[in-house]
Amino acid sequence: MIKPKRLKPGSRIAIISPSSGLPFLFPDIYELGLRQLKELLGLEIVEMPTARMSPEELYRNPKLRADDINRCFADDSIDGIITSIGGYESVRILPYLDTELIVSHPKLIMGFSDASTFLCYLNQLGMVTFYGPSVMAGLAQMTHQPKEFVQHLQSFLFSGDFPYAYTPYPRWANGYQDWSILETLGELRDVHDNEDGWRFLQGGAIEEGYLWGGCIEVLEFFKSTDYWPDPAFWRDKILLFETSEEKPLPMQVGYMLRNYGMQGILGQVKGVMFGRAKDYTPQQKQELNKIIQDVIAFEFGADLIPVVVDVDFGHTDPKLILPLGARVQLDPFANAITLLESPFA
Repeated sequence: MIKPKRLKPGSRIAIISPSSGLPFLFPDIYELGLRQLKELLGLEIVEMPTARMSPEELYRNPKLRADDINRCFADDSIDGIITSIGGYESVRILPYLDTELIVSHPKLIMGFSDASTFLCYLNQLGMVTFYGPSVMAGLAQMTHQPKEFVQHLQSFLFSGDFPYAYTPYPRWANGYQDWSILETLGELRDVHDNEDGWRFLQGGAIEEGYLWGGCIEVLEFFKSTDYWPDPAFWRDKILLFETSEEKPLPMQVGYMLRNYGMQGILGQVKGVMFGRAKDYTPQQKQELNKIIQDVIAFEFGADLIPVVVDVDFGHTDPKLILPLGARVQLDPFANAITLLESPFA
């Protein structure tokens, strides 16, 4: 894989809005996120032209959003790129990405949710990309997250200690307080103790593979397009999936997952990771887990590969950073997830 250079305090980070114009609508939480990046992580911020554009202007101009990404990779003074927030139609920027330029100038690019489109596409072209928090969703809340979150960001982004053992956070939250109320800006809502951590639904052996995936609904946007991986791509992959704030029904998640089985993907991969489902009741989580295992193990016979759920990534907080294209080990016997290699050059 083509790997970016490691960040360090003082690295210049470009902020992009490839999906939606929420920084325009909620400037206070956006600016709080920028301050957290500067004050807690010591990063220098470079706002790209589309970062604060209105939702209407961004929607009308997918090429402008792609041009920002192209400029970031062309600019040697920029060390990394972080999205402001997700959205719902970043798939429209894919035709305008200068992929030859991008993969020849690798650097950290991180986001989640709707960022799944270009993170997955650039990864299948050979570059490690990063599924992790965005400025407004995750990073703006750093001072209200468990201290382990900032420790994770610092150790993952700045240190060279790999293999890296992921550990569950001690608490998790379903969302954020109203971004229009300054008194509670950056605070979390619906916070829970993470007593059980993640859980393996199945697994007959310790398996290793290369991460690929994202928001399971967003991945539906570019199935059967020129930007979807070829059949040979799926060998030795570990799929990661998470659900959005739109809270698809467990059965709808099953519909999407079943398609991976029909493509022959579930018969090739080494494991599956599901992020904690946002705003699901305990009963809905139980139903979701049953459907996941029914589809993978019963319908398509992949009953021995490790399948782990409630992992700390996706639309709940705090989020782990998961590098797409890096090699990960799933150990169902020790309930362990380990990043085996550095995602950085």
